Amino acid sequence: MTESVWLRETRPRREAPPLSRGRIVAEAVALLDEEGADRLTMRRLAERLDTGSTTLYWHVKTKDDVLDLALDTIFGEVAVPSGRTDGWRADAASLVHGWRAAMLRHPWSVAVLGRPLLGPNVLARTEFLHSALAGAGLTGPDLVAAAYGLANFVIGSALMQVASGGADEGREAADGLLARERDRYPSLAAHGHLSGHDWDDAFARGLDYLLDGIAHRL
Repeated sequence: MTESVWLRETRPRREAPPLSRGRIVAEAVALLDEEGADRLTMRRLAERLDTGSTTLYWHVKTKDDVLDLALDTIFGEVAVPSGRTDGWRADAASLVHGWRAAMLRHPWSVAVLGRPLLGPNVLARTEFLHSALAGAGLTGPDLVAAAYGLANFVIGSALMQVASGGADEGREAADGLLARERDRYPSLAAHGHLSGHDWDDAFARGLDYLLDGIAHRL
């Protein structure tokens, strides 16, 4: 199993350093937002914090620790529905829409989701989703499959949108290719390449299809 900051015991400090973990993570998120995960190094993070790497290592052991903490921080932006007055479907949809929005605000997140998602913010929201599905009557493999289906859909949708970059020239090139190859790809030529559609609308419709399927199984 990949080593995770969430599974490692925090070592005691000999003295209080001039940094806090919260400040380090906030600066890391800012760096990641500006430049992406490939540009994150412990040295560059220490420079942005106007400190030395040695001081930084009192709080975080590795770059992977920083990524784990940064991921959990952005998941904390996802509002957890309260009261559940609108039922399991509305609760699940609200959480998933918030999850997607957070990932799109921080595009680097889709590239590092292979990290263990064991932080308190991630677990609280995953617990809410599982609880909502369980409250609807799903159990065992059915509950797991429904939760995985929703999670994979939001991650895949965000990944495709981030990868597209919203570039008009890329969309025009794709449309041109499909027009030239209409005989080979008639459905795509007739209905358009995914990048040519409204991402928000496509996501909302796809989520409805998934939720309809879950509701049908119930």
